[in-house]
Amino acid sequence: MKFMIIGSGAAGMAAARELRRQREDAEICVISKDRAPYARCMLHKYVSHERTIKSLDFTEKDFFTKYRVHHISECPVESVLPEEKYIVGDGKKFFYDKLLIATGSVYGIPPIPNFRTANNVFGFRDLKDAVTIDEHSKDARKAFIVGSGLVGMDVAYALLKRNISVTVAEMATRIMPLQTDEISAGIYQKLFEDAGVTFRLGIGASNSVVNEENCITEVILSNGEKISCDYVVVAAGVSPNIAFLRNSGLTLDRGIVVDDCLQTSNPDIFAAGDVTALSGIWPNAVMQGMLAARNMAGKQELYQDRFWIKNTMNFFGLPMLSVGDVSPKGDDFLMLADAKDGQYKKIILKDHRITGVQLVGDISHGGVWQYLIKNQISVEEIENNIFEINMSDFYGFDEDGLRERKRIVQNAFI
Repeated sequence: MKFMIIGSGAAGMAAARELRRQREDAEICVISKDRAPYARCMLHKYVSHERTIKSLDFTEKDFFTKYRVHHISECPVESVLPEEKYIVGDGKKFFYDKLLIATGSVYGIPPIPNFRTANNVFGFRDLKDAVTIDEHSKDARKAFIVGSGLVGMDVAYALLKRNISVTVAEMATRIMPLQTDEISAGIYQKLFEDAGVTFRLGIGASNSVVNEENCITEVILSNGEKISCDYVVVAAGVSPNIAFLRNSGLTLDRGIVVDDCLQTSNPDIFAAGDVTALSGIWPNAVMQGMLAARNMAGKQELYQDRFWIKNTMNFFGLPMLSVGDVSPKGDDFLMLADAKDGQYKKIILKDHRITGVQLVGDISHGGVWQYLIKNQISVEEIENNIFEINMSDFYGFDEDGLRERKRIVQNAFI
């Protein structure tokens, strides 16, 4: 039996490991466009020079040798032919018995004049993007970032460590709009502004100016303001990487359509991770990769944990956890907030059940909140003391770190 995996990210590598555990005698092959596995969520630390390319690798030492997995690297897959049971990469055919597609997601460049043709507009999704930005940052003084989501703020944070002046444009009226509310966004905005970042919120880029080298030197905002820059980073969202599957016959929607066993419309092809559009977080991608591997090996296990609205971050030593919908629309939600002792906590309830939690400063026991939200457990009997569930000490932080986080949050409310 030959198992083929497209992609060496979290889902693909978890699947390769699990397949070896399930099938000792199987032939397992991972084919990917990358030279080696790496953690995409850590790419900003390469730009800030906190990590090397080698230290971005999240797999065990000698992973491919240990699990007897053949790795075909730097070989982007161009097409999948389910009827013939082979894929095409670099003009070559690779046959399989069972196939897992774990190609992740890709970024898009907005249709702003010159953005798609200029030589100094970069996305931030792959290692090559981080390497390119690192190279351009050696002599750069100013960077313009489109989008203030987690990726955009990761890039901004990294560039601050390179002493680069950063301007961030965001169509929403607050930074990290999917992960924050007005208060938590304001806390982090102030931290970034104090460090030198300039924000243009509620405003988008509408035009640009290029020089003779076809590099953008100015970005023109929708209000007419001109922002000079040495390069542009686009961090305004991603989408599942499925373009190469358009003629495969597989059922596609926003991502690859899969059933509860992560099986596609073809019984010999499975999919896991971002490419399915089921989840955008690392733990779920790993879980999907493992479950898909078991089902490829002949089991029939259902993917049941589809809860994925969870984000954690840590900028300037201040951590935040966001679970569920922290900015719901409508009048049938009850919002409870608590800001004291250097912490900010917000709980959103509907019909006595928690639908969202925002924690800034102390993010310990976040799993409890996630469990309550995911399982829709009634908290009616303890609603009046809801914050007591998680009023424990700052787990995992030393006393100096605790005092600094308290100071940051307290100053935000002055």
